[in-house]
Amino acid sequence: MTTLHLDSETFSTTPIKRGHYKYAEDCEILLVAWARDDERVRVTDLTASADPQAELKALQRMIDAADRCVLHNSSFDRTVLRHHGVTIPVEKIIDPMVIALQHALPGSLDKLCELLSVPRDLAKDKDGKKLIHLFTKPLPKNRKLARATRETHPDEWSRFVEYARLDVVATREILARLPRWNDCHGERQLWRLDQDTNDIGVACDTELAESALRAFRRAGGALASTASRLTAGDVTSTTQRDKLLAYLLRERDFEIADMRSATVLKALEDDTLDPLVRELLENRKEAAATSPSKYQALLGSVCRDGRLRGTIQYAGASRTLRDAGRIFQPQNLPRCPDWFDADEQERTVQAFKLDCEDLVYDDVVDRCAYAIRGCIVAEPGCKLVIADLSNIEGRVAAWLAGENWKLEAFRAYDRGEGPDIYKVSAGRIIGKRPEEVTKAERQNPGKVSELSGAYGGSLGAYRKMGGALLDGMSDDEVMVIVRAWRDANPMIRNLWYDLERAAKAAIQNPDKAYVVRAMQFEMRRDPGGTPWLLLRKPNGRFLCYRNPEIDDGEISYEGMNQYTRKWERLRTYGAKFLENLSQAVARDVFKVGSLRAVEAGYKIVLPVHDELVCEVPDKSEFTAEGLSAIMAQGIDWAEGLPLAAEGFTSYRYRK
Repeated sequence: MTTLHLDSETFSTTPIKRGHYKYAEDCEILLVAWARDDERVRVTDLTASADPQAELKALQRMIDAADRCVLHNSSFDRTVLRHHGVTIPVEKIIDPMVIALQHALPGSLDKLCELLSVPRDLAKDKDGKKLIHLFTKPLPKNRKLARATRETHPDEWSRFVEYARLDVVATREILARLPRWNDCHGERQLWRLDQDTNDIGVACDTELAESALRAFRRAGGALASTASRLTAGDVTSTTQRDKLLAYLLRERDFEIADMRSATVLKALEDDTLDPLVRELLENRKEAAATSPSKYQALLGSVCRDGRLRGTIQYAGASRTLRDAGRIFQPQNLPRCPDWFDADEQERTVQAFKLDCEDLVYDDVVDRCAYAIRGCIVAEPGCKLVIADLSNIEGRVAAWLAGENWKLEAFRAYDRGEGPDIYKVSAGRIIGKRPEEVTKAERQNPGKVSELSGAYGGSLGAYRKMGGALLDGMSDDEVMVIVRAWRDANPMIRNLWYDLERAAKAAIQNPDKAYVVRAMQFEMRRDPGGTPWLLLRKPNGRFLCYRNPEIDDGEISYEGMNQYTRKWERLRTYGAKFLENLSQAVARDVFKVGSLRAVEAGYKIVLPVHDELVCEVPDKSEFTAEGLSAIMAQGIDWAEGLPLAAEGFTSYRYRK
């Protein structure tokens, strides 16, 4: 079996932050580093070739002759090469970055070299980043020279060629040192689906994005004028954080920790707030809206055919392998209120496009945020069919634990014969029949406890999730709800402790496996000899915890801190294992439904959490009911898990 190792170095005037699909449209290939199997790595310098096209045709012949092609971050190289007539079949690709992500390792080549102890002579050249900045993008505008080339910087170019060679050397060595437990047929199938989805992209209404930006600029100017008027010119815009903090303290004796969104929203909940302080904080909340950056990211990254590509990162959420968002972050779009329905969305869109939104609405900034989803549209002759799995994490947690009363409540609700889980849960906590639970009780303790309790949440988690719903309740009163929910969910509570005991036993006895219901803990070593704690999921794949330890009764492992983005030792425990499991299994369920949807002819253009957005011909055979039924079908390895989905059909994306 022949393996071809590949990497490319490119130049483009388009910043890579706009996504590699946009970048590839006008990029130039400078170097191609390659090697067959374990042979010495060679570098083809297309800038020095008398016939670059002949070199690319030779590269295509090598790709065609190879059984496998190894490329780190292969989507970039595959996309760039395709724009230059070179095709790499996705089914041939082995991507060390993808394999690393499958095992909760960082995807960066630099970080992997460091983490896997790739020798320095096999790692990237130390000044590689400087060379990348020098040759792969235009030089700063204050330089007389527009770009650096082989002719203008011959010495640096020689080092650049060696840097390209070392990239392939490092990639080959990394591949040999990576664990491969999750590098299986099922995950490769999901990665290929991810590549297809990103290649297709979403059609964009760029006219809406441009008009929404104009609307925000007009509203921003009005907000700045208001801030200046309210503060007699001391603060000319509430985006001036330090000036605003100083003004509020000096002139109104009002102290606030910071101007983060959550802090401001919490302050605005105070009914006794000084009216001027309230108006300034409201002004700040609107002026600090993130929607303009999302519109700008979208406009800057849309390809020439009007589609936005590369918005989804396979396994971007460490360990659970859930998708992460890229470019305009579709996984993190602003929430819309219930009243912002399809008709209201369309009225807002038309007001923006006619530049008359300020004559119609007072809440222009909020509407800019609500309308961002509407930039995703169906191509002419097509429609969007959208479906969302219902409370999938809650269902999975109950199924993993065997919390049968809860599973029966979900099944009854799905049949239309019972109340929703929030009413049922509230009834068990406060001792009422579900039909007697009030709307307020459904929210608290019902919804608050269901969203806070499954993963071991206590006082802090309940306060955070409940927000204003818990105002007026003492800590003791909140803890009564915490304990009542745990008493009502004994199987979930017991699973926390069973998982933690089994994990500790596996770490202490690496030659044994420990089964907990449909899961199993065991210890294995990767090719470099590093120990891993593996938690096998019901579908046979693993949650991976590198180099686990037990210290003073606590379990820790090496991983990426999601807040600091640093590789460090992290603590875990039984309820956290359940959280990881529930999110990972919910992802697996969603992906099974995604594969089935594709088989049924639904073209996926965007997966968002547990929601599937498909662009299909505007024909009667493609319906939201049909897609929902596909997503809610039973799964062999998840027998007894109640699934439900619901959705809608539209020509413009919305929530």
